[in-house]
Amino acid sequence: MNLPTPPSHRRIAQRVPALHVSSVDKRLHGVHVLHSVSLTVGSGEFVALLGASGAGKTTLLRCVAGLDAIDSGTIEVAGVPVAALRRRARRQVAVIFQRFNLVQRLSALDNVLAGRLGHVNTWRGISRRFARADRLLALESLERVGLLDYAMRRVDTLSGGQQQRVAIARALAQQPDLIVADEPVASLDPGIGAEVLTLLRRCCGEQGVAVLCSLHQVGWAREFADRVVGLAQGATILDVPVSAFDDSLAQRLYARTAGLESSTEQA
Repeated sequence: MNLPTPPSHRRIAQRVPALHVSSVDKRLHGVHVLHSVSLTVGSGEFVALLGASGAGKTTLLRCVAGLDAIDSGTIEVAGVPVAALRRRARRQVAVIFQRFNLVQRLSALDNVLAGRLGHVNTWRGISRRFARADRLLALESLERVGLLDYAMRRVDTLSGGQQQRVAIARALAQQPDLIVADEPVASLDPGIGAEVLTLLRRCCGEQGVAVLCSLHQVGWAREFADRVVGLAQGATILDVPVSAFDDSLAQRLYARTAGLESSTEQA
């Protein structure tokens, strides 16, 4: 018989967010790109990361994904520092790139199976000899994004929107705690972009996966996100529920004069 989780255990679980970023600083080529950035993303929460070009969004996402090291501060995924995840980072943090980052000569299925690399022995990954369970999971992930019929098609024969859906299927096959998406719809037509964001939104609702997604489109942030975090000049200047992200906050975020004094808008 399944017993209910003791209340004390539930409280502990609820206190550990999928992502916790605290006072992160980062320099690139001597330039101070991130200034004491802090934010959290809860399990099953979709957080839109907004800001003008050069605000530091991509750098922050690369640090969260463990692709770049931070200079100071902490980044934790499910309570574990990203720096300590090492190979586990390939399981716990999935990354969706603007340009898909797929192997064009391979099939959609083979690309999705790349999401299982953090779960299998090295020799299986190199030889692409995945277990039946991994292949079934990859096929299920393609079905969730509506591309099961395209499983054996080379991805270079697919449209841009289809390729981005393959990238989402790869992220789902990884079974992560967190999906980091860097401008995933920037190169797509508006209709296809909305479909891609709908899929990411569904990941939150159906699977409890946390999503941190950088966007330029304020309208889509309002439509799909639970919260909005704004960066300007490498600093967090607002963190509000999407219901509070009105036109005045959007204008302040994108104003050329936006700076650290805007930090009073945090909530």
